Amino acid sequence: MTAAEVERRRAAGLGNTAPPPTTRTYAQILRENVFTFVNNILFALGVALVLVGRPVDALVSLGVISTNVVVGIVQEIRAKRTLDRIALLTRPTATVIRDGTEAQLAPDALVLGDLIAVEAGDQVVLDGRLVAGALSVDESQLTGESDVVRKRPGDEVFSGSFATSGAGRYVAEQVSTASLATRITAGARSFRRVITPLQGEINLVIRVVLGIVLYLEVLLVVRGLVQSSVLGDVVADATLLAGLVPNGLFVSIAVAYALGAVRIIRFGALVQQSNAIESLSHVDVLCLDKTGTLTANRLEVEAVAGLAGSTEEDVAAALASLAACATARNRTTEAIAARWPAAPRALAAEVPFSSARKWSAVSFAAPPPGSPGIVALGAPTFLRPFLAPDADGEPGAWAELAARTGTWTDRGLRVLLVATHDDPAALPPQQDEATATLPAGMRAVGLVALRDELRGEAEATLRAFREAGVAVKIISGDDPETVVALARQAGLVDAASIAGPELDRLDDDAFAKAAAETTVFGRITPAQKERLVDSLRARGHYVAMIGDGVNDVLSLKKANLAIAMGSGSQATRGVADLVLMQDSFAAVAQAVEEGQRIINGMQDILKLFLTRIATVGLVVVSSLVVVTFPIELRNASALTLFTVGIPSALLAVWAQPGRRVRDTLGRTLARFVVPAAVVSSLMGLFVFYGSLVLAGPPTDESLGAAKTALTAFLVYAGLLLIAFVEPPTRWFAVVEPVTTDLRPARLALVLGFGFMVMLFVPVARAWFSFSIPAPRDAVLVVVAVVAWLLLVRTFWERRLVDRFLGIA
Repeated sequence: MTAAEVERRRAAGLGNTAPPPTTRTYAQILRENVFTFVNNILFALGVALVLVGRPVDALVSLGVISTNVVVGIVQEIRAKRTLDRIALLTRPTATVIRDGTEAQLAPDALVLGDLIAVEAGDQVVLDGRLVAGALSVDESQLTGESDVVRKRPGDEVFSGSFATSGAGRYVAEQVSTASLATRITAGARSFRRVITPLQGEINLVIRVVLGIVLYLEVLLVVRGLVQSSVLGDVVADATLLAGLVPNGLFVSIAVAYALGAVRIIRFGALVQQSNAIESLSHVDVLCLDKTGTLTANRLEVEAVAGLAGSTEEDVAAALASLAACATARNRTTEAIAARWPAAPRALAAEVPFSSARKWSAVSFAAPPPGSPGIVALGAPTFLRPFLAPDADGEPGAWAELAARTGTWTDRGLRVLLVATHDDPAALPPQQDEATATLPAGMRAVGLVALRDELRGEAEATLRAFREAGVAVKIISGDDPETVVALARQAGLVDAASIAGPELDRLDDDAFAKAAAETTVFGRITPAQKERLVDSLRARGHYVAMIGDGVNDVLSLKKANLAIAMGSGSQATRGVADLVLMQDSFAAVAQAVEEGQRIINGMQDILKLFLTRIATVGLVVVSSLVVVTFPIELRNASALTLFTVGIPSALLAVWAQPGRRVRDTLGRTLARFVVPAAVVSSLMGLFVFYGSLVLAGPPTDESLGAAKTALTAFLVYAGLLLIAFVEPPTRWFAVVEPVTTDLRPARLALVLGFGFMVMLFVPVARAWFSFSIPAPRDAVLVVVAVVAWLLLVRTFWERRLVDRFLGIA
């Protein structure tokens, strides 16, 4: 197609104008932040408050929610814009033939009728029909079936699939919304909704609190009916209860994920799954491919050797002919072609390289006299069944081959066997992917050794993972001894190894044991990689997989966390949660730090949220026993804003990396939340009823003053909790170690001063339904706060709850 024809078709509306989104749309961000289940309930209760004549209460209750929503939306939109700009670097491209030349174009530059070239590792970006070549295609992202499908001229190919072997050209027949191209990114990752432990804890907290709130709502309605309460008061109290559900946790974790994703972009990592950074901090097993991952995949021919009387020149000639004629190019054939350039010859048949077979072969239409009719290249153990036996019944030249191979693999070289056959007709044409075979009687003529470069930062990064308690496993299609030699270079000195054929002979229990105890896996097929990851996960491990090639896709899909190299295949990048755009392991280390930052920040936020919920919940439960409701809706809005609304947003930003001794959710509740909530609720009720007693006969004014005193106490107690979760001095370090970051402590001081000022500003005081505190109430609050501070510190320092419950 010419450039002029392309422009005419685009003008006629036949261009591909629907590139796939890389992140959530603006509508999705708005919907998922605004219209949550809890927010919908609060919105409905706000409308009810307006209908019963209490619009100010409605505005105040929804004001705090709106603040959290706006913060979350702004942060996520900022992150989305940054990620979308960076993601343009990793989106799929297509090799298009226009005006007789090839060009790399983005999918949205294509038009109907474009001729597109595709080879192993490429994604099919538009629906079309194959017109030349032959491909093996993985359509699992569309059909869910993992078996590859053989495509020949005339067959349809679909966007969202990717070539596993072979090469060909197809004509685009569907574009824009008529094509499946818009599902390339979403379809590749739709099945990878992995819930991290932190997300699981937050989901559990919200569900439990929601259940408790619904129960209390029923009791509240029953009490209102029994006491014939005013409808507006019942609705206001119901809104207060609904506000206990910590939907702000969703906002906090969304902001933390977004900030983490933006931070690690500068280190060359692109987040494609929002929880990927946090997920990396839970990893206890790291699996990585060798070629292109541990090594740079810059192959060079190191040496050749003849076998069974063949000379090095014979081996070089056979290799040169195969590399020049193979239609399915890869790094190996490119390295051979660079060493021994040769003119292409007409082929009679071709079997492209496959990670499952581990060999490729070509046969020539008219081989010159004295030249082989078939040349095969692959792993020696996988070509062995096709070799002609010698007088002892062993494959020809096998002893010589084994000796030479051992010498080279000890140096970390990749060793491949060259085998030939005289009769080109012995290689059947148009073989299926699953049943492709070579003729018997192949002759081993020589070996070729290729050197690959170990990535410079690999050793330091793998050492950091091992020091952090993460088991490292190298999984490769190469000879185990080659991989072991490279593993030693990467610092894995005592690396036990096993080969794929040996794994196949193991039963399930023995396989699981080998997967857990072995470090290096060689001659592994893609299916075995997938089974290894499955086995590790079945044993309770949290598995990350780093890969770059099509043969890594199956195992990447199975891992808890999938990481792809930026230079890897489009298919690999499509299923990855995290893409290392500059192929640097250093970005993985930075991602670990960001994951620790997210977890540490959310631990602090979770403690603040749970303590507020438990404290207010206990106060509310006491109100169901007595007649007076001790806190108003507007009071609770101020309490939420000062103790969790503003602090949680800033603690997520200020969180520091570094591993902490992390309690389970149950232990966090027992050790931190229960003492703080019980003491806070008891001291709060003491302040409330003490204020009423000191005021004399109960009046509306004295009741309002008591509610103000209670709220003031709860606010200052809540702000002091910040000093315990991020201790500025050793005196506060009874739960967490002393921090060098004084910003949280300063924040608590500023908010405490701000709350005090608010009580004396008429507009703010009226907005939150407070009264000016009497001197006696101020003294009562100060005494209660000091007593609370000493009591909770004693509980935590002496671990009284731990002792009572008998937990270590």
